[in-house]
Amino acid sequence: MDSIFIGGADANGSGTPDVAQSLLLKIANRHGLIAGATGTGKTVTLQNLAQGFSDAGVPVFCADVKGDLSGICMPGSTDHKLHEKFLSRASKIGMESLEYDSAPTIFWDVFGENGHPIRTTISEMGPLLLSRLMGLTDAQEGVLNIAFEYADDNGLLLLDLKDLRKLLVHMSDKEVRDALSQEYGNIASASLGAVQRNLLVMEREGADLFFGEPALELSDMMRTATNGRGIVNVLDATRLINSPKLYSTFLLWLLSELFEQLPEVGDPDKPRLVFFFDEAHLLFDDAPSALLQKIEQVVRLIRSKGVGVYFVTQNPRDLPESVLAQLGNRLQHALRAYTPAERKGVRAAAQSFRENEAFDTEEVITQLGVGEALVSTLDAKGAPGIVQWTVIRPPASRLGPATEAERRKVQTSSPVAGKYEKAIDRESAYEVLEAREAKAARDAEELAKREAKAKAELEKKKKKSSTRRSSRRMSSLEKAGNQAARTASREIVRYILRGIMGTFKR
Repeated sequence: MDSIFIGGADANGSGTPDVAQSLLLKIANRHGLIAGATGTGKTVTLQNLAQGFSDAGVPVFCADVKGDLSGICMPGSTDHKLHEKFLSRASKIGMESLEYDSAPTIFWDVFGENGHPIRTTISEMGPLLLSRLMGLTDAQEGVLNIAFEYADDNGLLLLDLKDLRKLLVHMSDKEVRDALSQEYGNIASASLGAVQRNLLVMEREGADLFFGEPALELSDMMRTATNGRGIVNVLDATRLINSPKLYSTFLLWLLSELFEQLPEVGDPDKPRLVFFFDEAHLLFDDAPSALLQKIEQVVRLIRSKGVGVYFVTQNPRDLPESVLAQLGNRLQHALRAYTPAERKGVRAAAQSFRENEAFDTEEVITQLGVGEALVSTLDAKGAPGIVQWTVIRPPASRLGPATEAERRKVQTSSPVAGKYEKAIDRESAYEVLEAREAKAARDAEELAKREAKAKAELEKKKKKSSTRRSSRRMSSLEKAGNQAARTASREIVRYILRGIMGTFKR
């Protein structure tokens, strides 16, 4: 298998598909775009491509934003309400038969509700992505950078949110902050306080469940089943999408980890992993220039690691030009053009294709039916193909969500069942700083006791000394009294003797 069948193309403008439209596996790591208005068939196209890659032995990662992509774990059914329509479409595009089949699936969920928990550590996320997640200013991001640097220099592991929160509290102490300001640069108390407040907001959005251990091992997402088919990793994002920054930052982190950890492989015969980024516009909304540069770098270079990235969004204009330029395989579903801005977007989308003389691309984009798309894929030499008006093939797996029971069964039999369910809380910055503070408190208490004891002893010595001095003063008085008594006695004796002697004289 060297290609993935996408659908039947109308090569000559006759209105009937007469050419098979496929995506070559050897150029599938050159990235791609799936675009179109709501309800035009983007999810079915994504599901077809994901299952096609799986059948070719390529692991896939995709986010299930609406909940209906979970049906990929179950085969389609002849009882489905669209079965007859699918049969008709299959016949129209030249498929000999329509065989329903499922794809081997692992469900993931940041919140651990509808899939295996997926976590990373604060250190692995890094200050740049955390700043994006919290919406920090440059000054506040600088404080966060100092916090990470200080933690690295002092062996403080930052694993979960309580580690980072404890570190920020530690840094808010005036003596610590003054010392850090001298070594790392100025730390404004206002900026530090703002980071702490944003950390609380992020925690309320559920980010505390995402940060911690055991952290995700990328090898668990790059598995193949025993029959050689690639595992389709489905991230349940039905709740996560309500926190757009957490959603986009998480997916960008995952891309960055793949970029940093995977070795260079050049252009393999097929990708090592294909990554579908649904609701891709969320990644670029209000993104600072430093982050946009990082995204562009990852998208440009990650294909040499054997990873293909496919952005799924409503309008190509949602993506920066620098990123669009990297997307060689394009599937454009219908766009609506009710306003001047929308018409401009349609024109821009049409101009991004290699023109087909058989039809007006700009006009066709607004006329495409559900399940139809304008498709241009790269040829064997990497050159863009002429755009084709394509009828997308019907899905082999279920169109619609899996039931709770079906999802639980898949999760129970998962190759990673039980590996990530129980959180681990090993010694990290929180415990180290708590121990230091407890020791400092004990030392302060001991010092206070010693000082109190020394003061008591000093008071005792003063009291004894005062008593001795009082005793010495009493002896002197007694001595003076005795002397006065003796003097009086002598005078009395003299008086008596004088009287006696006077009597004798008479």
